[in-house]
Amino acid sequence: MHMADALLSPAVGGTMWAATAGLIAYSSKKVKENFDDRKVPLMGVLGAFIFAAQMINFTIPGTGSSGHLGGGMILSILLGSHAAFLTIASILFIQALFFADGGLLALGCNIFNLGFLPAFLAYPLVYKKVAGPKPTQARVALGATLAAVVGLQLGSFGVVLETFLSGVSDLPLGAFALLMQPIHLAIGFIEGLVTTAVVVFIRTARPEIFGPESPAGRVGNVSTKKVLVGILAVTVLTGGVLSWFASSHPDGLEWSMFRTAGKEDIGPEKKGIHDSLQKLQDRTAILPDYAFKSGEKEVKKEGEWPAVEPGTTVSGLVGGAMTLIVAVLIGFALKRRKKSP
Repeated sequence: MHMADALLSPAVGGTMWAATAGLIAYSSKKVKENFDDRKVPLMGVLGAFIFAAQMINFTIPGTGSSGHLGGGMILSILLGSHAAFLTIASILFIQALFFADGGLLALGCNIFNLGFLPAFLAYPLVYKKVAGPKPTQARVALGATLAAVVGLQLGSFGVVLETFLSGVSDLPLGAFALLMQPIHLAIGFIEGLVTTAVVVFIRTARPEIFGPESPAGRVGNVSTKKVLVGILAVTVLTGGVLSWFASSHPDGLEWSMFRTAGKEDIGPEKKGIHDSLQKLQDRTAILPDYAFKSGEKEVKKEGEWPAVEPGTTVSGLVGGAMTLIVAVLIGFALKRRKKSP
């Protein structure tokens, strides 16, 4: 559901950049006020896992479309809203700048849709209400599934609304929404099951994290070493190997765009800020579309499945490592600021 720059006007893209910057500052302040040292490695490892998981598109049967994990709800349940938002912002920044996944003008929209809406709306208003103050395994599973579905529905409508307000594409509001919402309902249900599986696994391994003495986002004195090692191992496997098995079908956004407009090229002619940002992204993307650049040892081959490619493996491992480092650095930076007089 990563938006491309072609869908956005500079006014809408710039406004969402400003809104996202404000949310990052606010979340940083809140994380600093309630800082927990043990949350830092959890932010890094979970961020790396979500980066790797987002590389795997899964086919939506009978549609010719695919979807991928957003991850905002997993992060929110395990880290709390503010740390989750900072982590998803780190993931999307790295994807856009170094892997050309999502546009630079659209980065503010993508962070808002995939970060703010699940973390600050779906998590407190759906998950926490369903799970309750003393969550059982069943309530956690139900809450995680429902919240993931609601979060993705909000995010997909955010894409529709931002595209409509930009007015630079051939995508009418009603027709676009009628395709975007149902396909992302299916994607959201699958994400809900994955979210439930991850949360239940960690809750089973470390129930203290979810206890009344450790509200969401506070790890306290609970040792998370085994959980961290387990998530890191799954991250390496996901980014390094399972990413080969990603569906070759267009994702829900691309599918909806083509079905609505009947063509792939729907944006304005690339000029001005669109052209400048595209050129910047071409320079910064070290592994565009999670593959080696043309002229290097391997180039991503279209139409093969599974796509057993070194470029995909390198992208998963490098991107996951970059996300881990950035998230950890953010955590330690906030820690130092809290201790400063």
